[in-house]
Amino acid sequence: QVQLVGSGGGMVQPGGSLSLSCAASGTDGFIINTMGWYRQAPGKQRELVAQITRSRITNYLDSVKGRFTISGDNAKNTVYLQMNSLKPEDTAVYYCHAVVTRLSRAYDYWGQGTQVTVSS
Repeated sequence: QVQLVGSGGGMVQPGGSLSLSCAASGTDGFIINTMGWYRQAPGKQRELVAQITRSRITNYLDSVKGRFTISGDNAKNTVYLQMNSLKPEDTAVYYCHAVVTRLSRAYDYWGQGTQVTVSS
């Protein structure tokens, strides 16, 4: 069973930085196609923040472009999200997400969620 374990997050003042990491385990027999983060603020829908493919193609939410950077280590099945110039509107629970394939079937997996709070 694939598991995603995230770490990082916390509270920071506007303009500050935080980093998140997410490691996938139990991936024997699976191919990890994409990993990344979604976020969900109170009363809002979950949205994709950043994503990286196995071939290192990245995709970002427009509002975080230029401030957030996603990177990955395929050997460690781990992705990292560096968040700079944080704004109060970045406050949300951030969920690690992965799309993996096995025997030509695709599966979605989610991490447990970590709180990011940007406040003065």
